[in-house]
Amino acid sequence: MLTDQLIQNGYLKTLRIIDAFKKIKRKDFIPDALKQEAEQNCPLSIGYGQTISQPLTVAFMLELLNPMPGDKILDIGSGSGWATALLAHCVSQQGKIIAIEIIPELIEFGKQNMAKYGFIKKSIVKFFCKDGSQGLARYAPYDKIHVAAEVQNQKVPQALKKQLALGGRMVIPIKNGILKIDKISKNKFKQEFFPGFVFVPLVLVKK
Repeated sequence: MLTDQLIQNGYLKTLRIIDAFKKIKRKDFIPDALKQEAEQNCPLSIGYGQTISQPLTVAFMLELLNPMPGDKILDIGSGSGWATALLAHCVSQQGKIIAIEIIPELIEFGKQNMAKYGFIKKSIVKFFCKDGSQGLARYAPYDKIHVAAEVQNQKVPQALKKQLALGGRMVIPIKNGILKIDKISKNKFKQEFFPGFVFVPLVLVKK
């Protein structure tokens, strides 16, 4: 099984995240025509120029993010809803996931997929159709921010930094890699970059 491979290869380490990978099935978040490929360690198309990310990449990002029970997490680029559901499982009933997706059809796709697990009904996950680069100040500050697509101007949006809680963490794709950002104080951030990852670009509102 794919989850076992990710554990053996050292990408999945935290029991809470391992449990999420075992219980939240990737096949429930991909189009019917591709379900037989759910256990493949590769990105798969979900339409509209978007993909469900490679499991290795999702595992790596979630391990960096370290979602905890009770966390309030902003999930940008929710797409199929798979990573959103993994996060929801990790934060448990006490937590909250604010999921943002700019493509309306993918919002509906994600909601349909998520319904199988009851996270919306339990009020753990809320979906919003909007430009993710601006975050959602209404529910800020966030303990964690997870961004699933690469920012196009190679700069971390200031709105997201502002909406991150003190002591909070953001994981965001940038410059063909993944950037981990910890908020030390209001204007001080600690950053660590992990190269070698490819993402679809973050879709923005056309001006």
